[in-house]
Amino acid sequence: MKNRVVITGVGAITPIGTGKEAFWNGLMEGKNGIGRITRFDPTDFHAQIAGEVKDFDPTAYIDKKESKRMDRYTQFAVATAGMAIKDAGLDLEKEDLDRIGTYVGTGIGGIETMHSQYEKYFAKGPSRISPFFVPMMIANMAAGQVSITYKLHGPSSCVVTACATGSNCIGDAMRVIQRGEADVMVAGGTEAAISQAAVAGFGAMKALCTDHNDDPEHASRPFDANRSGFVMGEGCGIVVLESIEHAKARGAHIYAELAGYGANSDAYHITSPAPHGTYQAKCMQLALDDAGMKAEDVDYVNAHGTSTHLNDQGETEAIKAVWGDAAKDVSVSSIKSMTGHLLGAAGGVECIATALAVENDMLPPTINYETQDEGLDLDYVPNKARAKKVRAAISNSFGFGGHNACLLLKKYAE
Repeated sequence: MKNRVVITGVGAITPIGTGKEAFWNGLMEGKNGIGRITRFDPTDFHAQIAGEVKDFDPTAYIDKKESKRMDRYTQFAVATAGMAIKDAGLDLEKEDLDRIGTYVGTGIGGIETMHSQYEKYFAKGPSRISPFFVPMMIANMAAGQVSITYKLHGPSSCVVTACATGSNCIGDAMRVIQRGEADVMVAGGTEAAISQAAVAGFGAMKALCTDHNDDPEHASRPFDANRSGFVMGEGCGIVVLESIEHAKARGAHIYAELAGYGANSDAYHITSPAPHGTYQAKCMQLALDDAGMKAEDVDYVNAHGTSTHLNDQGETEAIKAVWGDAAKDVSVSSIKSMTGHLLGAAGGVECIATALAVENDMLPPTINYETQDEGLDLDYVPNKARAKKVRAAISNSFGFGGHNACLLLKKYAE
């Protein structure tokens, strides 16, 4: 018998709010987190807007000296993990820290550090490169620094699967608990890639929205007929997962049960999803099968919903393939309409949004939805949050390279 796994703590740093309450309130208000880029001068860039985290002070969460030895993406992770641990009510002094693990990933990693160190190299030569360059830049350091900061000695790893990263980390952490290798896992994704090189690179791919530089509030519009590319975002989403026995023994608050996980690959193209969302549909079905549930048991899909033509079309087709005639009854929304695309952090942040939707029976909206596109005719929860009984929900994450990951959350019941 696999151990049942529940979500007992959440932490979020996002463009629409930091902390559980601010994030959830932002979702319910349909808050826009997109604006002109301030982390560098974007004047010469095709895309000049992003979902930035404003007023983040790492020293509010991390020792000043240590924070200087972390890239921004790692600072986010350490701060957010602390929020999630506190929210879970975990007293680490009373826990067996050998039984608490850390699975925190990133899609891109320390690109700000890489950019700044390359500038030093070209201006002043190799002798001026920081000895902290490599440990600040490498993608595993978020997981490493979280485990070091909180003295968590259980399994520690870093999944890097582009925009599926956060969901893969949470799903893989779930498996660790199911196998009995840990009692608690701190899991999610983090990203801080709003830098010149990353924005220029995604812009060169023609993936970013460039026609709303003067109207950022309406730039991210998943499933809308006039969508024109995704908007980059940054942030972090981390959850505390526990075996149900461990959670119940300490009287923990349970947001939802993490009941199913599916992961597969399109094996099709480095950036484009497979036509018709065929393997995205299979991934959702894997999550359903893993949970022992049917599509009609699920009331809400937190969509990957990137605001690109190919993703939104394919994801809609995938949902129709799984739900069939019942597709009209399942509600679908994309919080990327508010936050932008948080890349490797998206799955973690969106898992939290899904858990809170399950707990509160409230659906986050897809803002900026104005014009129906041909064939995209599902209930996308347009523009305003909505009350709805949510027995179970699926959170989708699909990444470059064809990586697909789906998490199924359901209401906790003994």
